[in-house]
Amino acid sequence: MRNYTLEYLFNGEPRTYMFEFEQPQLPVHEAAMHLLQLHYGDGENSLIMPTADATPTEILEQAERVGLTQIKVVD
Repeated sequence: MRNYTLEYLFNGEPRTYMFEFEQPQLPVHEAAMHLLQLHYGDGENSLIMPTADATPTEILEQAERVGLTQIKVVD
């Protein structure tokens, strides 16, 4: 398992979160998807989540629309 630290802004406020994954790399769009799930993944807000076939660009755009910006994956 590998630890990934994400630094990002949530509605303009700096945040840090650590995820643990088996994969050797964590692209920014996948990090954005995990942050969307973390912040908006409950059943009430499921319409905020990108579709399963969303492109990396669409995922990042959706994250930005709901206040997740400047996402950086720090090893």
